[in-house]
Amino acid sequence: MQEPNSAWAALAMPRYLVSSWPWRSYAYLLSSVPIGLLTIVVLIAGVAVSAVLSPIVIGVLLLTAFPLFGVVIGIVERQRARLVLPTGIRSPHAAMPAGMNRRERLKFRRREQASLRALGYGVLLGTFVWFFSAATAGLSAVILGITLLAPLIATDDTMGMGPWVLDTTGEGFLFLVTFGPCFYVVSSYLIGVVAAAQASLAKALLGPREDELRRNVAELRRSRLDLVDAFETERARIERHLHDGVQQRLVGLTMTLGLAELDLPEGESKRLVVKAHGEAEAALADLREAVRGIHPRVLVDLGLEAAVREVADRSPLPVAVQMALPNRLPPPIEAAAYFFVSEALGNVAKHANAKSCHVQAWINRDRLVVTVTDDGTGGADPANGTGLTGLVTRLDALGGTLDLSSPPGGPTRLRMESPCRLDD
Repeated sequence: MQEPNSAWAALAMPRYLVSSWPWRSYAYLLSSVPIGLLTIVVLIAGVAVSAVLSPIVIGVLLLTAFPLFGVVIGIVERQRARLVLPTGIRSPHAAMPAGMNRRERLKFRRREQASLRALGYGVLLGTFVWFFSAATAGLSAVILGITLLAPLIATDDTMGMGPWVLDTTGEGFLFLVTFGPCFYVVSSYLIGVVAAAQASLAKALLGPREDELRRNVAELRRSRLDLVDAFETERARIERHLHDGVQQRLVGLTMTLGLAELDLPEGESKRLVVKAHGEAEAALADLREAVRGIHPRVLVDLGLEAAVREVADRSPLPVAVQMALPNRLPPPIEAAAYFFVSEALGNVAKHANAKSCHVQAWINRDRLVVTVTDDGTGGADPANGTGLTGLVTRLDALGGTLDLSSPPGGPTRLRMESPCRLDD
């Protein structure tokens, strides 16, 4: 049976009374007492110190730092809430921009609304919540404990429990059997309701608001796009280095070996130079192919359609290309689509046993859709290593998706979708 995700859900369980939830509710409420008292003592002490030091700047600075107390309260209370909220309370704080020093980070947190809400919750916890928790859970725990010990207490002393006066072990045991189960049932549900209500209050004040969730999602996506941009920048740098550095050196080497081949007489030396010349030309061809795959120049200069047609022309099997793209797309999106097609055509050539392939691309409601379909044997399984894992990560960062349909016997259809803009 799946565990409830909150105290409210636990109260609806048929086996609530024999589960750990009543005791978790007791623990949550009783732990509010020391934490609430500590919170109000710290806040009052902070106010007092600020008042004493108010004639100088330190007192004013201490007052402005009070929201940072809220940050600490929020961290503690979100962890404590796991007693009755197993899934926890999400942090409402925004991710900090990179490169901040400690002072800037504290200033950033101090100005957040979430810090002020947590401070307000701390005031409630220290002035009202702890007292109400002590009055309900504390009193209930005391009565339950006395009831359980009634046979022992009544053995040595007279014990008054409301209208009952117990002065023998038998009377104490009879009281335990008669009153104990009823009180346990009533108190367990009462304590569960109080704990659930307190946890709901904590979640409302310490959890993220809808606008904060939207902001956090946007910041997360922006950070992932920054990683994609950094990756593309590094890819372009490597391509320039290989193209302008290593490739030019290999070209110079092949020319030098070619001249040496013309000047040498027939013999073993010329044979070795001819062989070295051939190896250098093969290495240059491999390097050019690698450079083309790292960051194709045609993609930068002419766009996605021209780059895809160039890949299709190099494919060992016939590839029909049908693309309807009215405008150029942002470079990260064009790069993702290009490498999607390139990887897909490579997989078709290696594994599909296909005779032909068809590449299509179009814009559908501000989303780029690209499909690669082949007439091969089908049965492709991404779990077996299709080389598409990196593409899935890249598309996910852009807000896109990748789907594979490959029934046994074919055809295999690989489809990617991505937003046409990075600010969606």
